[in-house]
Amino acid sequence: MGSSKHLQELIDLLRRNNLTELELEHQGVRIRLRHEIIARVPVPVHQESVATVPQQPSQVVSPATPMIEGTAGFVTVTSPIVGTFYRSPSPDADSYVDEGDFIKKGQVLCIVEAMKLMNEIESEIDGRIVKILVENTKSVEYGQPLFLIDPKATP
Repeated sequence: MGSSKHLQELIDLLRRNNLTELELEHQGVRIRLRHEIIARVPVPVHQESVATVPQQPSQVVSPATPMIEGTAGFVTVTSPIVGTFYRSPSPDADSYVDEGDFIKKGQVLCIVEAMKLMNEIESEIDGRIVKILVENTKSVEYGQPLFLIDPKATP
């Protein structure tokens, strides 16, 4: 019973029948095999946590994030996908919008290119572009702020 050949047969039996435990006693020798089936456990996917930013104490200002303190009442346009940010339809064309421009609902603000698909990002509101938060041709993440719009501004 103590030979490794028998042991291997028991392990194969365990695996073949998807058993998690096998206990055996033979001539005073007790063998207990446990088989943890890890593949079956659903692993939570932490994809949603990308968009959530932990609340930082107000005195901490990280240089990478734009100052959001003065943005009360402004609307932030965020990227709906991961891709590359383009301010104009082609390299030699004018930008869709510039800071200070008045825009209308449905107006194209930029393009986010993902896997060779050009996705036009349109404004959900009328207003004025207060700030463009991303440089042209930079890659953007899902939920990343692209524009700051003042919905109360009138031309």
